[in-house]
Amino acid sequence: MTAPIADNLPASDGPPDSLLDSSEGMSVKARTQWQLIARRFFRHRLAMSSLAVLIGVVILSYVGLWFWDLPYNRSGTVQNRGRPTLDLIPWLDGDGLMMGKHPFGQDDIGRDYFAVTLKGAQGSITIALLSGLIATTIGTVVGALAGFYRGAVDSVLMRIVDVLFTIPLLVVVAVLGRRMDPEGNLLLGAFIIACLAWLTTARVIRAEFMSLREKEFVEAARALGASNRRIIWKHIMPNVIGSVIVSATLLISAAILVEAALSFLGFGVSEFSLGRLVQTYRAAFNVRPWLFWWPGLFIIVVALTINFIGDGLRDAFDPKQTRVRQ
Repeated sequence: MTAPIADNLPASDGPPDSLLDSSEGMSVKARTQWQLIARRFFRHRLAMSSLAVLIGVVILSYVGLWFWDLPYNRSGTVQNRGRPTLDLIPWLDGDGLMMGKHPFGQDDIGRDYFAVTLKGAQGSITIALLSGLIATTIGTVVGALAGFYRGAVDSVLMRIVDVLFTIPLLVVVAVLGRRMDPEGNLLLGAFIIACLAWLTTARVIRAEFMSLREKEFVEAARALGASNRRIIWKHIMPNVIGSVIVSATLLISAAILVEAALSFLGFGVSEFSLGRLVQTYRAAFNVRPWLFWWPGLFIIVVALTINFIGDGLRDAFDPKQTRVRQ
């Protein structure tokens, strides 16, 4: 009869030498949940490329006018039917007029269309960010209250959401925009768009809260005497923040499209925006298409990049994600 395996091992408090030898040169680094999320997001190539493009567009829109010496509100002589030119060095013609330096062309009154497009991009991006943040905040609060307290609170809030879901968003925003005349007031315009854009977010957050409120860690916190407010903000909300961030990106992308659609229909919520430029020069599509295509291209780029970033964030926050997308 052989001796037990334990009797053949040397007396030692540490692991066997074979385990030590196999681990030489290797280091295991523990990562927090947020570090894993950031690692997955930064390795999402499409999301990172979209983020770089979006940052470039935002910087160009908000900083470019500071270095561009042709103001967006300065009219002048329309040169060569307002066609775009790659001659970035201005020159004077025989009459002493400034020529050249219009990479996006000129509009009907001779304004530099590059500066006009950047100014319109400022308005559209500002409205999209503000309305997305406002809608996310409203939807998160409503969904959290309905999902956590349930009962009468849930019934009342969800019936309000159900009723608002039956109302066409564009129609309501167009009517409010006409009555409140928000042109020139970006905050008011953003609030009008956000007033009905929070409904889907509210339902998503409600479902998350209804699931998490039954978990063991919430019951433990409640047994230890934690208040409802502390349970919501300290225990449940950190587990819902991923859904909130993804919803915010989707709402921002939707907001810029809604603003463009309203402006194209003549119900704009901003005096200067990309949608207003598309609406103003839609009749020039066959004659001077660049007046239509440049603001339209900015709308497409911003909306697509935000959607791709949201896709990357959704993959990064997915707890079932087992591999990093390339």
